[in-house]
Amino acid sequence: MDLLIFVLLIILAVFVLKVSLISLLFYSDIRAAQGKDPAAKSFLEVLFLYPGVHALVYYRIGHFLYRMRLFFLARLLSQFARFATGIEIHPGAQIGKKFFIDHGMGVVIGETAIIGDGVLLYQGVTLGGTGLEKGKRHPTIGDNVVIGAGAKVLGNIVVGDNSYIGANAVVIKDVPADSTVVGVPGRITKQEGRKIDISLDHVHILDPIMQAMEELQSRIDKLEKK
Repeated sequence: MDLLIFVLLIILAVFVLKVSLISLLFYSDIRAAQGKDPAAKSFLEVLFLYPGVHALVYYRIGHFLYRMRLFFLARLLSQFARFATGIEIHPGAQIGKKFFIDHGMGVVIGETAIIGDGVLLYQGVTLGGTGLEKGKRHPTIGDNVVIGAGAKVLGNIVVGDNSYIGANAVVIKDVPADSTVVGVPGRITKQEGRKIDISLDHVHILDPIMQAMEELQSRIDKLEKK
């Protein structure tokens, strides 16, 4: 009985040490998740229950192994993370600070993707390649970019800082900084002459094609009245 209690205490101590270490090493990422998800109630909730945070922890470890040229171990860990979280991040990708994946199921981030600081991804996002060529073949995402649910950003392109990619958009060309992109293929749009704010209100993002059509219809109506 005493031995059982001793073993349980050892397991508890290891668990507490592990949680403390993860909390310390990934503090900024966990706080970023809290700040970007209004559903987050506490630090511990994010630490234990958010798959986006868990996938990022596995990625950080896998990326370290990848840089040490332990490619098989790095990929093995990334595949385990995919199984556990539904999020696939290649260990060769480069991800900055305060990165957060909200919900996360179905997110795929390719090997040569580069992601800046403060980036937010929603579920179903793909940062993928478009060919079989070697070298840089995945997107470079600037700082403070938000990419909506189901969006696909493909190829060796650059998405500028503070940009917003609307839900289900398909982006295959460079995006300037401070832009909002919607549609298939992705088109740059603005709302009342300015980009939308950081909340990424998917419902009220305007489509530039529809804007042009509405302007033409309005002009036709005026001409017909004359």
